[in-house]
Amino acid sequence: MRSTPPSPAPTASAPTASTFATEIAGTVSALNAARSAWRTRQPSRGSVTRFPSPFGLARVVEHLSAALFPARLGGFRGGLAREDDFVAEQLGSALTLLREEVANELDYWQAESDQLFEPDQPDAIVRLFTATLADIRALVDADVEAAFVGDPAARSADEILISYPGALAILHHRIAHQLHTLGAVIVARVISELANARTGIDIHPGATIGPSFFIDHGTGVVIGETAIIGRGVRLYQHVTLGARSPLGLAPTGPRNRHARHPIVEDDVTIYAGATILGRVTIGRGSVIGGNVWLLDDVPPESVVAQPEAIRLAPAARAALSERLAEHGA
Repeated sequence: MRSTPPSPAPTASAPTASTFATEIAGTVSALNAARSAWRTRQPSRGSVTRFPSPFGLARVVEHLSAALFPARLGGFRGGLAREDDFVAEQLGSALTLLREEVANELDYWQAESDQLFEPDQPDAIVRLFTATLADIRALVDADVEAAFVGDPAARSADEILISYPGALAILHHRIAHQLHTLGAVIVARVISELANARTGIDIHPGATIGPSFFIDHGTGVVIGETAIIGRGVRLYQHVTLGARSPLGLAPTGPRNRHARHPIVEDDVTIYAGATILGRVTIGRGSVIGGNVWLLDDVPPESVVAQPEAIRLAPAARAALSERLAEHGA
């Protein structure tokens, strides 16, 4: 006689929204109070109905990257005869999406302006931006070539474009900088932060960067809004080109407000961990060593370095070991 298989154990029902009804109601009320408090502190700020979307701008960058580099970043495999058609298709998608995000930004700024924007201003910005794409392609090509020359670990320029964080960051910056220049400053900032999130490289879209720019490794690099970087500059990880104090705490005046970050002239190399603050000039052809802290101008062809580390004699080494032991090290 066959035995009857045991009945399956009852399963717990999946939680639903009603399971947390009390918590949801309380949280909705608390969030309403938080929003009201924020709006009270911002009395001149109107209600935000449209705003640039990071998700939408990520799609814009994806389509622009494919149009700029069809095979390597767009995955196009249709042959030279169809390449222009592919580029046109990618541009059509990119520019349509970009126009929507620029319009969202202008709608946001309209609440701050006492003059109405022209209805075709989003289209004008997108048209002017489109005219810069060939220059962006040429600049990124020069950046990739500089990286290939400067990094003996690179096996090809293609490897750099598709995999190096510095190449990804500078591609985003070349796009964002043009949009920033044309007045779409929030759209530009979102694009720069998309790269920052992926690479740890923080380049303000207002920064002016010349051709053949190479960031090696890259994590922790910070380049401020008013920085000016010349041709053939190389930075390593954790370099900061920053301002000396927050804008609200800085002395008033055009120089402190609009020229807060360093000028780095042509063919300068800045090694890992260097911090350069304020409107100082690093002269052409200089080398700034790792972990250097600079607040003053550096003449051309200079080498600035920290004192070298010393090797401790046996007695000094023993004394250091005793001190470390006292602190549980």
